[in-house]
Amino acid sequence: MRILYHLPLSPYARKVRLVLAEKRLPFELRVEKVWERRPEYLEMNPACTVPTLVDTNGLVIPDSNAICEYLDEAYPDTALLGRTIAERVETRRLVAWFDQKFAAEVAHNLLWEKTMKQMFGLGAPDGGALRAGYTNLKQHMLYIDWLTEHRQWIAGTQLSLADFAAAAMISSIDFIGDIDWSVAPAAKDWYARMKSRPSFRSVLSDRVNGMAPPPHYADLDF
Repeated sequence: MRILYHLPLSPYARKVRLVLAEKRLPFELRVEKVWERRPEYLEMNPACTVPTLVDTNGLVIPDSNAICEYLDEAYPDTALLGRTIAERVETRRLVAWFDQKFAAEVAHNLLWEKTMKQMFGLGAPDGGALRAGYTNLKQHMLYIDWLTEHRQWIAGTQLSLADFAAAAMISSIDFIGDIDWSVAPAAKDWYARMKSRPSFRSVLSDRVNGMAPPPHYADLDF
């Protein structure tokens, strides 16, 4: 059985889960508490991050981008990088946008401060980081709104890895109730389409001890 090591609120792990489900590749989820730094896990992934995928052929693949690129090459029936060079360039550009820029400016300031920081025993959330995160989130939501207002999907006319990278980040932030959907109606419509896909069911069923998502989180009609 294919195994994916993950944490429930990790946007990077969620991205891989969505891609695996979209490609209809069965897999088993295993929670990996990376702060425990298990020697067995460090052998598989020296960076001690999630996700890490162990495929059915025994290949061990750390890092969400490496995993997603591998899955698109190894299982090309449902291609998610784009059909043309231009489509693949735009998809990769936007995957990097969410995995790097959105992560640094929003997820680190909100998701890390509110959830992971406590798990690592690093104290209470930093007020300045939270304020920066909320300010940055509004600007990012306006950009997503612009993209989804002018395109059928995030990167263009076809559903792509960019949609799953964006939706993974959005879903994690939405779980902690920090998104004001009223500022981005086109983005809200796009996200409703994304979370209505069968591949999203497992992600929407995630729960974390001591935390409850807002009522709309798993509501497919918002």
